[in-house]
Amino acid sequence: MSAGSAHVAVEVAGERLLLLPEKAVYWPAREMLVIADIHFGKAASFRALGVPVPRGTTTENLNALDALVQAHGAREVMFLGDFLHARAAHASSTQQAMLAWRHTRPDLQLTLVRGNHDRHAGDPAAALGIALVDEPHAAGPFAFCHHPDLDTPGYALAGHVHPAWVLATRFDALRLPCFVVGRGRMILPSFGSFTGGHVVTREAGDVIYVTSGEAVHAVVR
Repeated sequence: MSAGSAHVAVEVAGERLLLLPEKAVYWPAREMLVIADIHFGKAASFRALGVPVPRGTTTENLNALDALVQAHGAREVMFLGDFLHARAAHASSTQQAMLAWRHTRPDLQLTLVRGNHDRHAGDPAAALGIALVDEPHAAGPFAFCHHPDLDTPGYALAGHVHPAWVLATRFDALRLPCFVVGRGRMILPSFGSFTGGHVVTREAGDVIYVTSGEAVHAVVR
């Protein structure tokens, strides 16, 4: 495994994957971005319940996604579940923003592995042209999932957990999103803004990579 630049390249299941500081994975051989837990419409869902949270998270998520597509020349995006947060994500403003972005990328192949929030929110609008599949979804040596604890026929790439890691000294502590790279599965950090994180425990065989947003670093035991 190497860490000579902002991203980290790892080899799993015989394939080279790039762990990106923007909290995504790029599979060069397939020209595919892998995105977990973008949670479109989460802020709108909270506002619908009367919680005063910031606006603009949909645009922020779309801009971040588009920047990665542009930077890596991706031809395909695989969403590992929780594309929509709740039924409030079908609000007109959220849908219009997503459709406007989609019209700028008509040839980009989009696939959504349905997650638990997607089942409650309902499928994305058909006009977005997203292929909808259930987990595990096989492609090459990988099983694309939302939940990381499934018994899969291939190496699992999953989300759901929103993993985070605490870097601590005697005087301070910092919690950062992380990738959890294990022998049989990888858990991606949540891509969406306003999604939070859950501090994970390292299991036997796991390597933890934290991202500062600018670079990815392996956590030394």
